Amino acid sequence: MSKNVNLVVRETKVIDHRKPDNPKILSGPVLTNSPNAVLSKTLLGRYYDLPLPEDRILATYIWIDGTGEHLRCKDRTLNFIPKAPKDLPIWNFDGSSTGQSDGHNSDTFLYPRALYKDPFRRGNHILVMCDTYKYNMEPTETNHRLKCQDAYDKCKEDEPWFGIEQEYILLDSDLRPFGWPPGGFPPPQGPYYCGVGANKVFARDLVEAHYRCCLFAGIPICGTNAEVMPSQWEFQVGPSVGVNAADDLWVARYLLHRLAEEYGVIVSFDPKPVQDWNGSGAHTNFSTKKMREENGIIEIEKAIDKLSKVHMKHIRVYDPRGGKDNERRLTGLHETASINDFSAGVANRGSSIRIPRSVAVDKKGYLEDRRPASNCDPYAVVDALMRTCILNE
Repeated sequence: MSKNVNLVVRETKVIDHRKPDNPKILSGPVLTNSPNAVLSKTLLGRYYDLPLPEDRILATYIWIDGTGEHLRCKDRTLNFIPKAPKDLPIWNFDGSSTGQSDGHNSDTFLYPRALYKDPFRRGNHILVMCDTYKYNMEPTETNHRLKCQDAYDKCKEDEPWFGIEQEYILLDSDLRPFGWPPGGFPPPQGPYYCGVGANKVFARDLVEAHYRCCLFAGIPICGTNAEVMPSQWEFQVGPSVGVNAADDLWVARYLLHRLAEEYGVIVSFDPKPVQDWNGSGAHTNFSTKKMREENGIIEIEKAIDKLSKVHMKHIRVYDPRGGKDNERRLTGLHETASINDFSAGVANRGSSIRIPRSVAVDKKGYLEDRRPASNCDPYAVVDALMRTCILNE
């Protein structure tokens, strides 16, 4: 076992495994236990069976808060079944409690943008992905959906497709990777990726529940797998068209957090939670109609050339802190490229842009941008790729 592996959980605490009994608290609440984990999961079933009025449904409004990476939600009762987001009422919330306004003018507005079936309440109940606006109807600082929608509206005919590979890790109530031995760490990475077995894989039940909830909700989740670090997982969303890809990923993240509540587990999208182990990314697969046609490799190479010229511009929007989180992850080690250098290659997971081997053989398909961090705002990523590769901005 290496003595140099440090657990780093940003905004919670840092645990030095050489001094496991002396954690240094950085900020934010630190849980000593998980109340949710000890609650009976069967009692709620008694109340889910209560008959509700036929003309009432429950809608959960979901939005991104002032951090640009965390989600909030609240519920309301409707007396109709909406067919489209525009059918739903605009709502508001206290933006001073989410880092999106001050207390003197705190009303912040929620505009419904995408609807999903609610896998928790089922029936006609829904989840509503929203974007946020200030008192004067200007978008909040973390509302990147508006700009993403604008870019997509300009390039719909190009049919931009996106598939996003979301990596994450699970933490226990002490903010250590779930399943790791107390005061220590597991054997080196190697047997965990796509692993099977109680000593290789942790919390598969939660992952399986998430997979099914996404499918029920209408999210085009296309796969999942255990990742390189024990307690690290990945799910893939897509292909989705334009801004819809970001809607899908945000709601998939919401479902994961919501399920983790019930299991008493914490989901972390930190890009580099543990030093000397693989970090977590949100690798983004991207193609246009021309890329998917015969000899589309020419268009793929054109897009890569455009991306090479604005590398640092993309780095600044690929995590919520303008590249600061990705600095810890994009080191040139652990299947990453250096944050300072742009590179591209066929089947090369150590490059900024990877061309899958099958794409090189077929001479058409898509490219994979491996730079976005796991805690990226997918609206910002999708917007940047469309503007650089299609709109030439």
